[in-house]
Amino acid sequence: MLIALVGECSTSSALSPLEEAVCTATGPTGLAIIAVYSFLIAFVLPLPSEVVLVPAETLRLGFSTTGNLAAIIVVSAFGKAVGSLFAFHIGQEAKEYGPLVRWIQRSRFDIIAWSEKNTIKLAKRYGYVGLALALCVPFFPDTLSIYAFTVLEEDYLRFGAATFAGSAGRLLVTLGLAGGTLALL
Repeated sequence: MLIALVGECSTSSALSPLEEAVCTATGPTGLAIIAVYSFLIAFVLPLPSEVVLVPAETLRLGFSTTGNLAAIIVVSAFGKAVGSLFAFHIGQEAKEYGPLVRWIQRSRFDIIAWSEKNTIKLAKRYGYVGLALALCVPFFPDTLSIYAFTVLEEDYLRFGAATFAGSAGRLLVTLGLAGGTLALL
């Protein structure tokens, strides 16, 4: 069901070992793998976060598929929130390091300008709710959104809560799209 929407696990030869581990995750160890994967995609890896939904039907936690999905969403959102707090801390340190910010501004890809134009505009207008909404967009790399927002904000607790809500929301939106896509077939 979800493999068709996410599509990432069906081409296993192109997967990284970490993505392959997520696609084949089972049991409590599988949830730990999902948490680590979610942490890493918030912090450093530009990989799809939706792939964590794939093992919902085969996770073997003793729950129904719906129960497995709920466990995956909570664990993934928690992992991504912790990873984003790590990124947030780095962003706070980077604000103090002027040469890094100047290098980013002069780089070929003006990350700061692009982020302010798109993600930060939403976040400034709607605050932490804006960050959560930006993170709800499926199949869009959220690592950039997280880092862009870290440079402008200072509240760790609100930042973590917004990334948790946005990460859970993203997976719920993806499930809604999957349901709608399957209903059309």
